[in-house]
Formats: sequence, C-alpha cells, structure tokens
Amino acid sequence: MQYRRFGKIGWKVSALGFGCMRLPSHDGRPFSGKIRQRESVKMIRYAIEHGVNYIDTAYVYHEGKSEGLVKEALRGEYGTEVHVATKSPIWMIEKQKDFDTYLNRQLRRLGTRRVDLYLFHGLNEMSWRNKVLKHNLIKKAEAARKDGRIGHLGFSFHDKFHVFKQIVDGHEGWDFCQIQYNYMDVLNQAGAKGLKYAAERGLGVVVMEPLLGGRLANPPDHIRKIIRRTINRRTPADIALQWIWNQDEVSLILSGMSTMSQVKQNIRSAGASGIGSMEAGELGLVDRLRTEYTSKTPISCTKCGYCMPCPNGVDIPENFELYNEGFIHADVGTARLHYSRFTKKDKKASSCKGCKKCEKKCPQALPISQLMRRVHSVLGEGRPYPLS
Repeated sequence: MQYRRFGKIGWKVSALGFGCMRLPSHDGRPFSGKIRQRESVKMIRYAIEHGVNYIDTAYVYHEGKSEGLVKEALRGEYGTEVHVATKSPIWMIEKQKDFDTYLNRQLRRLGTRRVDLYLFHGLNEMSWRNKVLKHNLIKKAEAARKDGRIGHLGFSFHDKFHVFKQIVDGHEGWDFCQIQYNYMDVLNQAGAKGLKYAAERGLGVVVMEPLLGGRLANPPDHIRKIIRRTINRRTPADIALQWIWNQDEVSLILSGMSTMSQVKQNIRSAGASGIGSMEAGELGLVDRLRTEYTSKTPISCTKCGYCMPCPNGVDIPENFELYNEGFIHADVGTARLHYSRFTKKDKKASSCKGCKKCEKKCPQALPISQLMRRVHSVLGEGRPYPLS
C-alpha cells in the first residue's frame, strides 16, 4: 500500500480508502439495508490487513445500516488501525439541536465516543445557506470538536466551483473535504480548480466517484478498443484510478467496493500508485479517452450558462448534462435515476414552457425548447435515445 499526506492534519493515509456505501446485499439492490454482513466484514478486514487505513460511511448509507456494519468490522485490533469518517445528514436537520441528535446516534451506532472525521454531507448552495448557515451548524460542530466527539471537521460536496470556493472560504476550521473527481469530471462540480483550491489551503482532499459510479471501469466497446490498442496491460479501472493518484493534490481515493475481487484489484492498483508516476503515453491516452467520450455527445451544450436563468426555473445545462452522460456512457438507467430522484420537479425538462427566451441567448444556437421535450421523453418517459 502507498501512503499520502492528509493535508494539514498531517496523517499518512492509505492511497485507497474503503467507502461503505456499495456493500454486497442479500436482495441485490444497490445501497440496500439487507447487507451481507459476514462477506462485508471480511472485505473490510481484508482491506485493513493489506494497508487500508481510512474507512468512510454515513448516517444514511445502506438505509441506515452501514455505520453498524462498520462497528462490527472494526471490533478488536481492526479498530485501532484505521481512521473512521462519517457524515451528518444535513438535509434532515430542521433545528440546531438536531445536529447533536444525529451525531450522538451515529456515535452509538459506531460504538465509540469519538469519530475521527466528521463531514457535513453533500453540501450544495441550498444546504450551505438554508441548513449550515441558517442553523449555525459550524458552531455546533466546533463545540462537538471541543468536547471530543469529533476529531476533524470537513464536508462532502456536490455543486459548482463558485459554491465550493464559498464554502471553503466560509470557515477557517475545515480540515478536509470530499469531492467528486475523475478524468471526465475535470470541469464538473468542484473539478480540477476545486481540487487545487482546497489543497492550496491545506485541506486534505478525498476523491469520491473516481470511476464515475463504475462507468469508467466498464466503458462502451469503442473505448475498450482504444485502451486495448494503446495500453493493453492496464484495465479501464486502473487507468482511471492511476490518473487521479498521479496528482499530488489528492490525499486519497474512496472506492465503494461490492465484491472481494474489487477489493483485491483496487489494493493492487493502490500499491502501484504514485504522484507523477504515469508516463506521457498514459496521460495522452486519458486525454484521448476524454475526447472520445465527449465526441459522442448528442447535444452540443458547453454549459456556458448564457441561457440561464430560465423564467420557468428549468436548469437547462443540468438536463442536457444528464442526457449526454446517459448517452456517451451507454448508461441511460443511471441518467433516468438521477432525473427522477435528484432533479427537482421545477428544474426538470418537463417544466419547459417553450417560451424560447433561452434560445435567443444560446451561443450554440441550440433549439433548446425542442431539445427539452426530447430530454424528458428519454429520461422522464422511458423512451429510447433517438438515432439522430
């Protein structure tokens, strides 16, 4: 196992962290509460035995069962060898005292009086303003750090870079952050700019979704052919992981592993990782893969934002991004899931009224109103992607 500096905290953390969100389940459903406990415990302990020293969970993972599973896995000597991170369910907090209610419940679930690392979960512009700032939750978190229930404070993030910068600058006491980052997300969410911004300020940076929910590990055939012709000795997953580990701003990669095979493969990859270790040809391959993916984009939206704000509340760039990702990764199911569960009703393509005000401002001259109907028909109504 390779180890890296965890920002200003100064710990040496394993290049690979174990994310406890995608553990194997009895019913086969992703994120199910019916965890295969013996198998999951065995996987986590195998990872620890092979050098992994960062375990990540959250209040809501596996329908609230993940933290209890982590407790079982870390019984005995295993619990002395790792740093445990869990997350406050910010969206569930309605009043200030709820922060302590959830934290104390999590400590009981984990069987400890203190959690090493505590994060505000999934911050975005709305939750930062309407939860953290409104209820002064940073004050509550700092009080918990002072009384010993929290070791180090951070946040995980899902929004745009300017929001990320606002949150980083909003509290001098952040120790670390967790961002979505992979070779297809260099310009999305916090992106490469956010990674560098946080690292420059001494924050440990934990990378989640390094394989984009598994899509970069199981790419379409045209991507596999390019990899086989260029670097046949590496798997698609290993290429994606090594590209992230190659960057010195990254403290560790979190992987949500579902099988022992994945654990072993990722440990092997982590053992071969290093800052600046990728060859020029390998870096060039990643650039080529990114170009190949984006060349298949069916809607040529550049996410410039000139079309916004929509008078009807539609998030035009987000709808186009979901549609494009479902197409280029040959994974319409994930795009539909995100559209149905995570895109707010008034922001969906279905809320477009066809006023065409956005079209007058679009530098790409896209027929946005017409395309919104196409997006909703595929993502909202289950129709197949059109051939052209």
